[in-house]
Amino acid sequence: MKFGEKVRAARLAAHYSQRQLADMTGIALRTIQNYESGERLPKQKESYELLAAALNVELESLKDDNADFVIKATEKYGSRGHEQAERLIKEVSGLYAGGELAEEDMDAMMKAILEAYWIAKEKNRKFVPKKYRSTSDSNSDS
Repeated sequence: MKFGEKVRAARLAAHYSQRQLADMTGIALRTIQNYESGERLPKQKESYELLAAALNVELESLKDDNADFVIKATEKYGSRGHEQAERLIKEVSGLYAGGELAEEDMDAMMKAILEAYWIAKEKNRKFVPKKYRSTSDSNSDS
């Protein structure tokens, strides 16, 4: 089950509306809607903690396999890293849609792609002028 599906299921089990969950967590209603629809994943681990506490579920039960990857990309590369990580996950997920690969093969493939992503990010970082890096790094809280 994906993150958005887990949030929705836990919210419905707790008999909360999206508005109530937003009020309880301090997370914007539109963001809750985006989470549940699968449009977005949280940028910060604190969002997972707030949701888990409000929904009275274990933190790890909300996370999907990609949660830590997206958080790490956001922490290290800011909003651009977050967007690239989400895009990569969506594109790779399309490869799995046919259901032809065994579960362990899909996991191995995803791990290899994520490792390649980090290597490419580090190599590309070396070629970006320091002036630009410091500006984009300071915008990472977006």
